Amino acid sequence: MNKKLLQVKIGSMVLKNPIIGASGTFGYGAEYKKFISLGSIGGFVTKGLSLEPRKGNPEPRIKETPSGLINSIGLENIGMDAFLRDVMPGIEDAGTAIIVNIFGTAMDEYVELAHRLNRIKRIDGIELNISCPNVKAGGAEFGKDPLVVQTITQKVRDVTNKPLIVKLSPMVTSIVDVAVAAQEGGADAVSIANTYPAMAMDLKSRKPFLGAKTGGLSGPAIKPITLKLVYDAFGKINIPIIGVGGISSAEDVLEYAFAGAAAIQTGTANFINPEITAKLASDLHDYLTGAGIRSFASIVGAAKSSIGS
Repeated sequence: MNKKLLQVKIGSMVLKNPIIGASGTFGYGAEYKKFISLGSIGGFVTKGLSLEPRKGNPEPRIKETPSGLINSIGLENIGMDAFLRDVMPGIEDAGTAIIVNIFGTAMDEYVELAHRLNRIKRIDGIELNISCPNVKAGGAEFGKDPLVVQTITQKVRDVTNKPLIVKLSPMVTSIVDVAVAAQEGGADAVSIANTYPAMAMDLKSRKPFLGAKTGGLSGPAIKPITLKLVYDAFGKINIPIIGVGGISSAEDVLEYAFAGAAAIQTGTANFINPEITAKLASDLHDYLTGAGIRSFASIVGAAKSSIGS
């Protein structure tokens, strides 16, 4: 087997293939050991972590929609202390890249989280969830203002030498502007994109179905929209793009690659088939081999260039 066929580099982090389990759908990694060999995929991103444990939103938290899923988990998590104490010992032998997703309600929380993670050798990368309200700025999302994106990225960059990925919100005026801002702040890659604000109604109560009223839409329904965001950003930045949104087949992975994604994360599909990440890696290998393509990297951005053979 050609080990370099699917190899991807994100900063100093080398992934054996471009398939990554997305934050919020892959638990803390250990939950998927019973379904797949974690070493068969490029990596996984943990459930988002905050400094202190977080209970999350009131139930109900999940609503299935046509070709999608609305979630309103509210970033429930066990907190950094419990993660490092109770979870890390069980995933250190994962045999794949461990990327920790972090979030906060103030910049100094992001900085503290990244500073603590920087000391943990087995953690391979950090992903910033900047689709959170900045309580010190009137509740506006960190990720909507390019200047804020650049600033928060730079502050985190200053305290860690680990590969840094910034997960962008799709709800911005220009995905290019925020992607450029993340790059200028020192990001090694950007994830495009987080979920889309959504709502569902309860016909009996005539009120919003979800306990928090609104949530984030994911799944196949958002793929065409996010695919365009990746396409728009590719070529405007010099760092890798990780495509996130509606990926459940090797064909989906290829579409994202053609649009400009150097790697992908699969999320909602993990709930449908917990073995999907390993299947995608295998199917992608078979496709590239059968098509005589020399490397996955050679087809990234094919839609905007003459590469791809």
